[in-house]
Amino acid sequence: MSAKTTPKKRVKPAASILADEAKLPINKDLSKEEQIGFYRDMVRIRRFEERSLRVYQQGKIGGFLHLYIGQESIAVACASLMGDHDHMITAYRNHGHALAVGMGMNECMAELLGKATGCSKGKGGSMHFFAPDKNYWGGHGIVGGQIPLGVGLAYGVKYKGNTGSAMAFMGDGAINQGAVHEAYNLAALWDLPAIFIIENNGYSMGTSQERSSSHPKEGLAARAEGYNMAWENINGESLFAIRDGVGRAIKRAHEESKPTILEIHTYRYQGHSVADANAKKYRTKEEIDDYRKNHDPLNVYRLYLLDQKVMSEEEMKEIDAAAKKEADDAAKFADESPFPSVESITEDVYWEADNPDQRTSEGRLFFND
Repeated sequence: MSAKTTPKKRVKPAASILADEAKLPINKDLSKEEQIGFYRDMVRIRRFEERSLRVYQQGKIGGFLHLYIGQESIAVACASLMGDHDHMITAYRNHGHALAVGMGMNECMAELLGKATGCSKGKGGSMHFFAPDKNYWGGHGIVGGQIPLGVGLAYGVKYKGNTGSAMAFMGDGAINQGAVHEAYNLAALWDLPAIFIIENNGYSMGTSQERSSSHPKEGLAARAEGYNMAWENINGESLFAIRDGVGRAIKRAHEESKPTILEIHTYRYQGHSVADANAKKYRTKEEIDDYRKNHDPLNVYRLYLLDQKVMSEEEMKEIDAAAKKEADDAAKFADESPFPSVESITEDVYWEADNPDQRTSEGRLFFND
């Protein structure tokens, strides 16, 4: 039942490993344009996040800011496999997923600044990006709270008789939440096409996995054994390896309506959030530098594209310049956008309030005095 694939220690150059993984069935027919598109998407996410950090440091973003720098391969690989009835829901580190499914930088940056032109009309902020038209359901600030919702999405797919799935993302810090295990249980009990994706960056909020989570030697995903679910470990530095593993889970969801737990091993360069003052105290500088130099998913993929002559250095520079400009333009757009009106505080709260012609209930919806 269980798929027990553990990331292998790399003994060949990263570009050579990716070249092998590019030959896997799910990747072998990718066009040059598609491979370049993955690179563009990853670069756009990184430049957006870097620009967001600068905006935060300028004091223009309230609340928290959880950056996705170092994890871009996961969102891009997963989004590349989505069909008409495949859905995505995630936690508060959600900017990368949002851009990967096709949301624009303008609406995302404006939301960070709490502006009316934001994707959630300035009411959600960094942790609550949404795009229902793209089957993207957020963006949730409660640790593990999105996982039962992901099971609900999977239930909806099955109830409607659609061939699809619901990818529910969480960090390694969420896997000890009770609601997560209740969601695992229901997904397995009801044979739902849910794909639970643990983006394991090693440190939860600031405590290493070894000190915070008891688990089998095979890793966090192996907890799936207790629910009779398939599971797999995936090396997150390789976009091609992620597509391969997630592709199997999607196939299982589509063809068997069965859930899967995937543990994708990744790393974040920044702190848990930008308010994490101890980000470089619970891990060594050498560890961070080694990951940047040898395991950065963007650089690993960049070297593969150069090695395979899919792209040239000049083409990469053009993509990078375009992404930086797009992020700068988004920051300007957000800066110049208006804040939500006071009156809008009661909008988008109750369906019946926004659609009075369809209201069937009685009584007051809001108490203003």
